[in-house]
Amino acid sequence: MTKPKIAIIIGSTRQTRFADKPAQWVFEQAKKRDDLEFELVDLRDYDLPFFNEAASNLWMPSKDEHAVKWQNKIGEFDGYLFIVAEYNRSITGALKNALDQCYKEWNHKPMGAVAYGGVGGARALEHLRNISVELQMVPVRNAVHIGGGEFMKVSPLGANEPMSSIEGILLPSLKNTLDDLAWWGNATKVARGK
Repeated sequence: MTKPKIAIIIGSTRQTRFADKPAQWVFEQAKKRDDLEFELVDLRDYDLPFFNEAASNLWMPSKDEHAVKWQNKIGEFDGYLFIVAEYNRSITGALKNALDQCYKEWNHKPMGAVAYGGVGGARALEHLRNISVELQMVPVRNAVHIGGGEFMKVSPLGANEPMSSIEGILLPSLKNTLDDLAWWGNATKVARGK
């Protein structure tokens, strides 16, 4: 069996987003593992319209070419690690729209997250986990939360230090999250007959 392929999805599209910094750090750390394969997937690259299909692609094919391109990309993966910004106690509108553009592509695959913002992005991640259940994903227990002093240490709004300045705090939770994705990624691949 091939190793699970995990998308690291950058869930913000703002020009001034912070997401690139933790996404690159996570990607570099993740590539050190030999039990999972990773690819960075940036919502900016898909120019998704607001969801405007007659129904979910579970029920009928989507017509918008950008949505179909996104669905095809998401369908390539065996699991997902979302880089989650907290906006007003939830996920970004761009991420919610991207989640809505697919349905069957998400099904029966694990998802984890690296969240940042107020209280380490915990409230946004809680919303994302609820959405992922409806999309028939398997939300893993562990997650990485960048909040408080750590966030201000690496954010351009604060000291803007490199992610390495806080990685000692983040690495244990990242390892646990990736371990969860590996276990569930393998289990769900078998269950899906992949």
